[in-house]
Amino acid sequence: MPFRDKLLALTVVCLWAFNMIVIKLGVAELPPLLTTALRFTLVSLLLVPFTRITRRQLPGVLLVSFTFGTIHFGLLFTALEHAEAGTSAVVLQLGAPIATVLACVLLREPLGLARSAGLAISIAGILVLAIGPTLPPAYALALLLISATGWAVTNLIVKQVEGIRPMAMMGWSSLFSVPQLLLASWVLEADHWGMVATAGWNGWFSVVYSAVGSSIIGYGIWYWLLQRHSINAVVPYSMLNPLLTVLFGIVLIGDDPSPVKMIGALIMVVGVALILRKPAPTLPDAAE
Repeated sequence: MPFRDKLLALTVVCLWAFNMIVIKLGVAELPPLLTTALRFTLVSLLLVPFTRITRRQLPGVLLVSFTFGTIHFGLLFTALEHAEAGTSAVVLQLGAPIATVLACVLLREPLGLARSAGLAISIAGILVLAIGPTLPPAYALALLLISATGWAVTNLIVKQVEGIRPMAMMGWSSLFSVPQLLLASWVLEADHWGMVATAGWNGWFSVVYSAVGSSIIGYGIWYWLLQRHSINAVVPYSMLNPLLTVLFGIVLIGDDPSPVKMIGALIMVVGVALILRKPAPTLPDAAE
């Protein structure tokens, strides 16, 4: 990629890493499920009027609204009430191994030796985190793992939805996730209006930034890069996300600079890198 596009890729990863910090601060002032609903309300208001989907694409978009909007982001926001931003970003990297396993089981995609090693190394990274002081409590860790699984399943669904533009998928899936999240917030969270009335700058900035900065600007640039360069040239930059989130958490909000956390994060990045690498051809006329 030209230097300009490399800078754009790094900018997107920084936007996403900073988003974890912003969310962590935001859910301290607003209920997490309600915050997620507000985020997707803003995304849908900004994108739906300018995009269209077909009736044939509707089932896939509805599924994504549940797996990506409600499961992935709803549970991520909830987990961040009880977990460090940096550690959460590291755990979410398990979405790549989970997606790989699901693709092998459901789509019969070959795994290969390198990806198998990547899976093992990724799990080793989690075990290293487990012996450190920053691993979240079991409740929050379970939410993060389910959130990562929601992201993994979303990738499989999106792969099956034909002919839909990324911004259309983002806008319409956001719209359909809003009533799900509002219902979940109404059932599971209390004192909504009291927290909304007393929310400060951090709470409302988290809603706006996660919608505009992370979703629309971040993913907009990312999809633009993917349209112009190979996946293998762009995707590896995303592996900087957990490391940058850990760094931002330490510098900006005083997260624990535990060496164990840094080692676990590095081990997981190595594992995910192996999983995402392009498989080598196994035969002269065929590739994995």
